[in-house]
Amino acid sequence: MRHSLMATTAALAATSLLAACGGSPTATPASGGADEKATKAEKVYEKYNAMSGQERQDELVELAEKEGQLDVYTSNTDMDDLVEGFTELYDIEVNVYRANSESVLQRLLQETKAEYYGADIFETNALELGVVNQEGLLYPYEGELRDKVREEGKADGWTASRFNSFVVGWNTDLVPPGEEPKSVEELAEPKWKGKVSMEVGDVDWFTAMYDYYVANGKTEAEAEDLMTRIAANSKIAKGHTVQGELLSAGQFAVTVSSYSHTIDKAADKGAPVSWKPADGDPVQPIVIRPNGIGMLKTAAHPAAAMLFVDYELSGGQKVFADAFRVGSIAGGADPLEGLEVVPVPEEKLLEDPTTWNELYEKVVRNGQEISS
Repeated sequence: MRHSLMATTAALAATSLLAACGGSPTATPASGGADEKATKAEKVYEKYNAMSGQERQDELVELAEKEGQLDVYTSNTDMDDLVEGFTELYDIEVNVYRANSESVLQRLLQETKAEYYGADIFETNALELGVVNQEGLLYPYEGELRDKVREEGKADGWTASRFNSFVVGWNTDLVPPGEEPKSVEELAEPKWKGKVSMEVGDVDWFTAMYDYYVANGKTEAEAEDLMTRIAANSKIAKGHTVQGELLSAGQFAVTVSSYSHTIDKAADKGAPVSWKPADGDPVQPIVIRPNGIGMLKTAAHPAAAMLFVDYELSGGQKVFADAFRVGSIAGGADPLEGLEVVPVPEEKLLEDPTTWNELYEKVVRNGQEISS
């Protein structure tokens, strides 16, 4: 989708049409209403949130395996590996519905409106998790593992399991060592004309950087002008995966907001790309956006849901590390250690998506749009 922020918030409005349309076209009403299901699940969550250590683990595993099933709604492309690791440990059948983050959100909201409760876990991007939490559908997760999560990932109602890091990346064949950009601002200079790429949906990165510049002395007009000049130097790609492929192929020299794991995966396969100079630090600040996991108040399998959150914050961290992602619990070498990081202002984006979508759209119109 062209603007994921607008698509996400539009999903909320779409649910109001369900009453007229007769509810979800694929759902059949679940036994028991939302209040009944919420009461059941919340009692389980409350009990195990208050417990710790081996006693909590043993009792939670016993109940979760009695439930025997877990239903996950996710946009996470690493979910197959997570499920494989989880089911190797526990005798629990895991059913996964996976789509892009906007589609997963819309399905969950539609089913809730139709009084169909098919999900135990909602596992996706911060913005969509924030929308679901605003709707009052999530129950907070607590415990020793949550305490270890980076502060940026301790959200109301849900918990980050990994972060997307927006970084300046480059093609090492086109940008020789020592000539890498030292700042985002540098990419507005004439020498980078036609050599840069921005991504059409990165309004969350844009808003974080805009706020950063204003907080560090620029006026709002100056921040907008800087981004406009960078866009004028840029080819505008649609999708980080496509953008990464085009960077590897040399269609442009630099990206302003690639995902670090996209570049790292490509480099691991031999592509001439990097976001880390051989001598020196990467371009800073690095914008980070938490992706995470929330437990549904109406979960039919609440113990299994809580156990899966435990897993993502323990064994699942290795799955994320193996996929070159930044986990939410530091372990081993932290790729962001010692670097200046800026979190995406999720609350601002949720409160006023229209303003930021329109501003970013205005900025990127100055670039050259490219197709996949």
